[in-house]
Amino acid sequence: MKQLAVALDGLGISYDETILNKFRLYMEGILKWNESINITSIKEEDEFIRKHYIDSLLCAPSKEFRRAKRIIDVGTGGGFPGVPLALIAPEKEFILMDSLNKRIKIIRELCEELEIKNVTAIHNRAEDLAQDQGHREAYDLCLSRAVANLATLSEYCLPFLKRGGYFLSYKSVDIGKEIKEAKKAIHILGGNMDREEIADLDGFDLQHKIIFIKKIKRTPAKFPRKAGTPSKDPLI
Repeated sequence: MKQLAVALDGLGISYDETILNKFRLYMEGILKWNESINITSIKEEDEFIRKHYIDSLLCAPSKEFRRAKRIIDVGTGGGFPGVPLALIAPEKEFILMDSLNKRIKIIRELCEELEIKNVTAIHNRAEDLAQDQGHREAYDLCLSRAVANLATLSEYCLPFLKRGGYFLSYKSVDIGKEIKEAKKAIHILGGNMDREEIADLDGFDLQHKIIFIKKIKRTPAKFPRKAGTPSKDPLI
């Protein structure tokens, strides 16, 4: 776990051997499950640490992450970025949501085994969970590394946020056209493009952008639209 420790130092994140051990055990658990259930295409440990752990942690120095108390990870997959961020911020509450129940069951099992107590994993679709009053406009921060265009992701994610909260989307560096096309959706959904930042760490070759979208007004009640519609007919 040496490269993870180097990255944590570079990001200014405090840690101890107990935290590093939980990172190691979670990785081993995911890779073991991956032999029978498709969770990740990454099977080599160094690449796993770089592309799943370090990449997930690149938002941690931001003021938006530091200030947030309740955070939702939409389309978490194998628990990224939610689990790595939960491990370095045990004082925060994390909700990890995915539409594939097999992944959610694995996350629950591993978090229980490793006593990661600030993570709750939920099986649901964003279109449905965002209409639940216990989750709608209930979060300070929404994160997503999911592969979908920004207009679609905004419809999934902005309804979860309180006014003043932020949606952080992990994207490739070449994102200009996608941002331009998403501006209409972001406005309709109550958001405002705040900024985009290059997310990288010297020596790790992870350069991409994190898009910061601020929730400035309530999302109209009809959004998100019914399951499947945001991806088939994005607001562009």
